[in-house]
Amino acid sequence: MPLKKDLSIDYLGVKCENPFFLSSSPVGSNYEMVAKAFESGWGGVFFKTIGIFIADECSPRFDNNVKEGTPWVGFKNMEQISDKPLEKNLEAIAKLKKDYPDKVMVATIMGSNDEEWKELSKLVTQAGADLIECNFSCPQMTSHAMGSDVGQSPDLVRQYSKAVSSVTHLPVIAKMTPNIGNMEIPAIAAIEGGAKGVSAINTIKAITNIDFEHMTAMPVVNGKSSISGYSGAAARPIGLRFIAQMKQHPDLKDIQMSGIGGIETWKDALEYILVGSTTVQVTTAVMQYGYRIVEDMISGLSYFMEEKGFNKVEDLVGLALPNIIPAENLDRDFKIIPHIDEEKCIGCGRCYVSCYDAAHQAIDWDEENRKPIINDNCVGCHLCLNVCPVHECITPGEVKFKEGRTPHDVALKTRYE
Repeated sequence: MPLKKDLSIDYLGVKCENPFFLSSSPVGSNYEMVAKAFESGWGGVFFKTIGIFIADECSPRFDNNVKEGTPWVGFKNMEQISDKPLEKNLEAIAKLKKDYPDKVMVATIMGSNDEEWKELSKLVTQAGADLIECNFSCPQMTSHAMGSDVGQSPDLVRQYSKAVSSVTHLPVIAKMTPNIGNMEIPAIAAIEGGAKGVSAINTIKAITNIDFEHMTAMPVVNGKSSISGYSGAAARPIGLRFIAQMKQHPDLKDIQMSGIGGIETWKDALEYILVGSTTVQVTTAVMQYGYRIVEDMISGLSYFMEEKGFNKVEDLVGLALPNIIPAENLDRDFKIIPHIDEEKCIGCGRCYVSCYDAAHQAIDWDEENRKPIINDNCVGCHLCLNVCPVHECITPGEVKFKEGRTPHDVALKTRYE
């Protein structure tokens, strides 16, 4: 029977039964869908973005990126905000909150001017939402008055955050765009405007594939396509970076974050929590595996906490941040020479080829016995460890200090899971 610990956490003053939320997307866009998700165990939902504007969608509008037979490394969508009337969305929010009072309802909104932002803020507050998220970040809107073009303007982010906050008692969350160099700038502007939390990241502007038949990007819409939002596992490293950088900024370190991007497993969710996310949001994994994937996330995080002796999720939030430091502060006194386990080595030669063609020619190849042998050219880059197809065949080995450097204790990674 799966282990279930108390995964509850306080998010902007609202108690959540667990940190797992649906992100504002097609996976949470009507009453029936969200009700099914709640029944499956999700702690809450960021309801699909609603606005005065009703989206007129294209067909098809999805594409996925693959690598060596692995599907869904990345996912592209050209979908905009809700294509349903505002009244219907408000009815769904109100009914969901009435039927599932212990689940957290975050109403995600998007306007094109102060008046629309205020009107939407008032309406979702009246509908019974617990929190309001401002979508400053959708990369495929047909209007430049909305979406990621707004999120790249700190002045507009500040202005609209103020407009929304001025007419509601609910905590406001700013959803940020990754299509920017420094996310801290608009995030700080949002807080200055009255926002209490930040969500990141929304999807990344991208082209996933080129169709050779029509000579355009994918998906093909009557022979044409467009640049739009990229998500999925490939986006996770980018999302983690932005959350960590914001949480390490002195003006944002105490602001609660909701992490988004490439979360498919409990480990992915835990990574976001460790770099400072109070909650996490999921879409692409639900598209692949359905709502019940949350059961694995709940069980996996519970077992991890049990094994490591953690009683509360909040004790994990930001735990990795002190160990993520500027590059100039890294210890550069030593090199770690990899160790090759000859019993596990299958003699494939991948480490040799990669090291010779892309690194420091630090591996000699015993052709007769099909064995790699590390030589004195090794600088400890660990490319070989990363390309080896056999689990823990190549691991960190001897620590060698550079000439003139004082030897000291070095913390080595010893577990590769």
